[in-house]
Amino acid sequence: MARQTKAAKSLNTKQVRDAEATQAVILAAAQEEFAQHGFTAARTEAIAAKTGVAKSMIYYYFKDKEGLYQAVLERSHSDLVQTSLQLDLDHLSPEAALETFLTALLDCVSRNPKLPMIMFHEAVQNQGQYYKRSSSLNIDKVLVEILERGVTTGAFRKLDPFQSAINIMGTCLFYFIGIGNIQHYPQGKRLLSKAMLGQHSQEAIALILAGVRKA
Repeated sequence: MARQTKAAKSLNTKQVRDAEATQAVILAAAQEEFAQHGFTAARTEAIAAKTGVAKSMIYYYFKDKEGLYQAVLERSHSDLVQTSLQLDLDHLSPEAALETFLTALLDCVSRNPKLPMIMFHEAVQNQGQYYKRSSSLNIDKVLVEILERGVTTGAFRKLDPFQSAINIMGTCLFYFIGIGNIQHYPQGKRLLSKAMLGQHSQEAIALILAGVRKA
């Protein structure tokens, strides 16, 4: 009996690991598909073809296309959300807090450059209806709170935290959203190379900090 129980547990563990691995493969392919086409035009048939996983199995794990899309949104934002929640910015000056936040944001997006395109399609196609269901709103809240604190303490110039947060996110993320067009301007540059991503981060942070400081 003990041997059977141990064998059963071992089998169950393997099945769980296999299921997790299969879901990870599906989510990776789905992220590519949704980043390229958005929710509306993305096809689960294409995801099944890329992964070799039957369409019925995709629906078994994620119920339907909407469930798969929501899972992709959560997976795409999880690194960013978790990082922002762990920054412990309250003890930093507003300028240091903003720089720390921006560094973390750009590091996360550089590791997941498909995220801005998914966000772009979500805004255009769905008017953010799925975005508002995710935990990603916490990211925007953190940025607005840093800006509010900077204005209140006099560390930043008089600015509208909400409007400024929108402009800051645009400065950071348009590089990834517009890469299809941008790549035709600087001939021979690999825009998603480690060196170019690092340069983008440095330039974006410097521009933003200069923009919020008092003259």
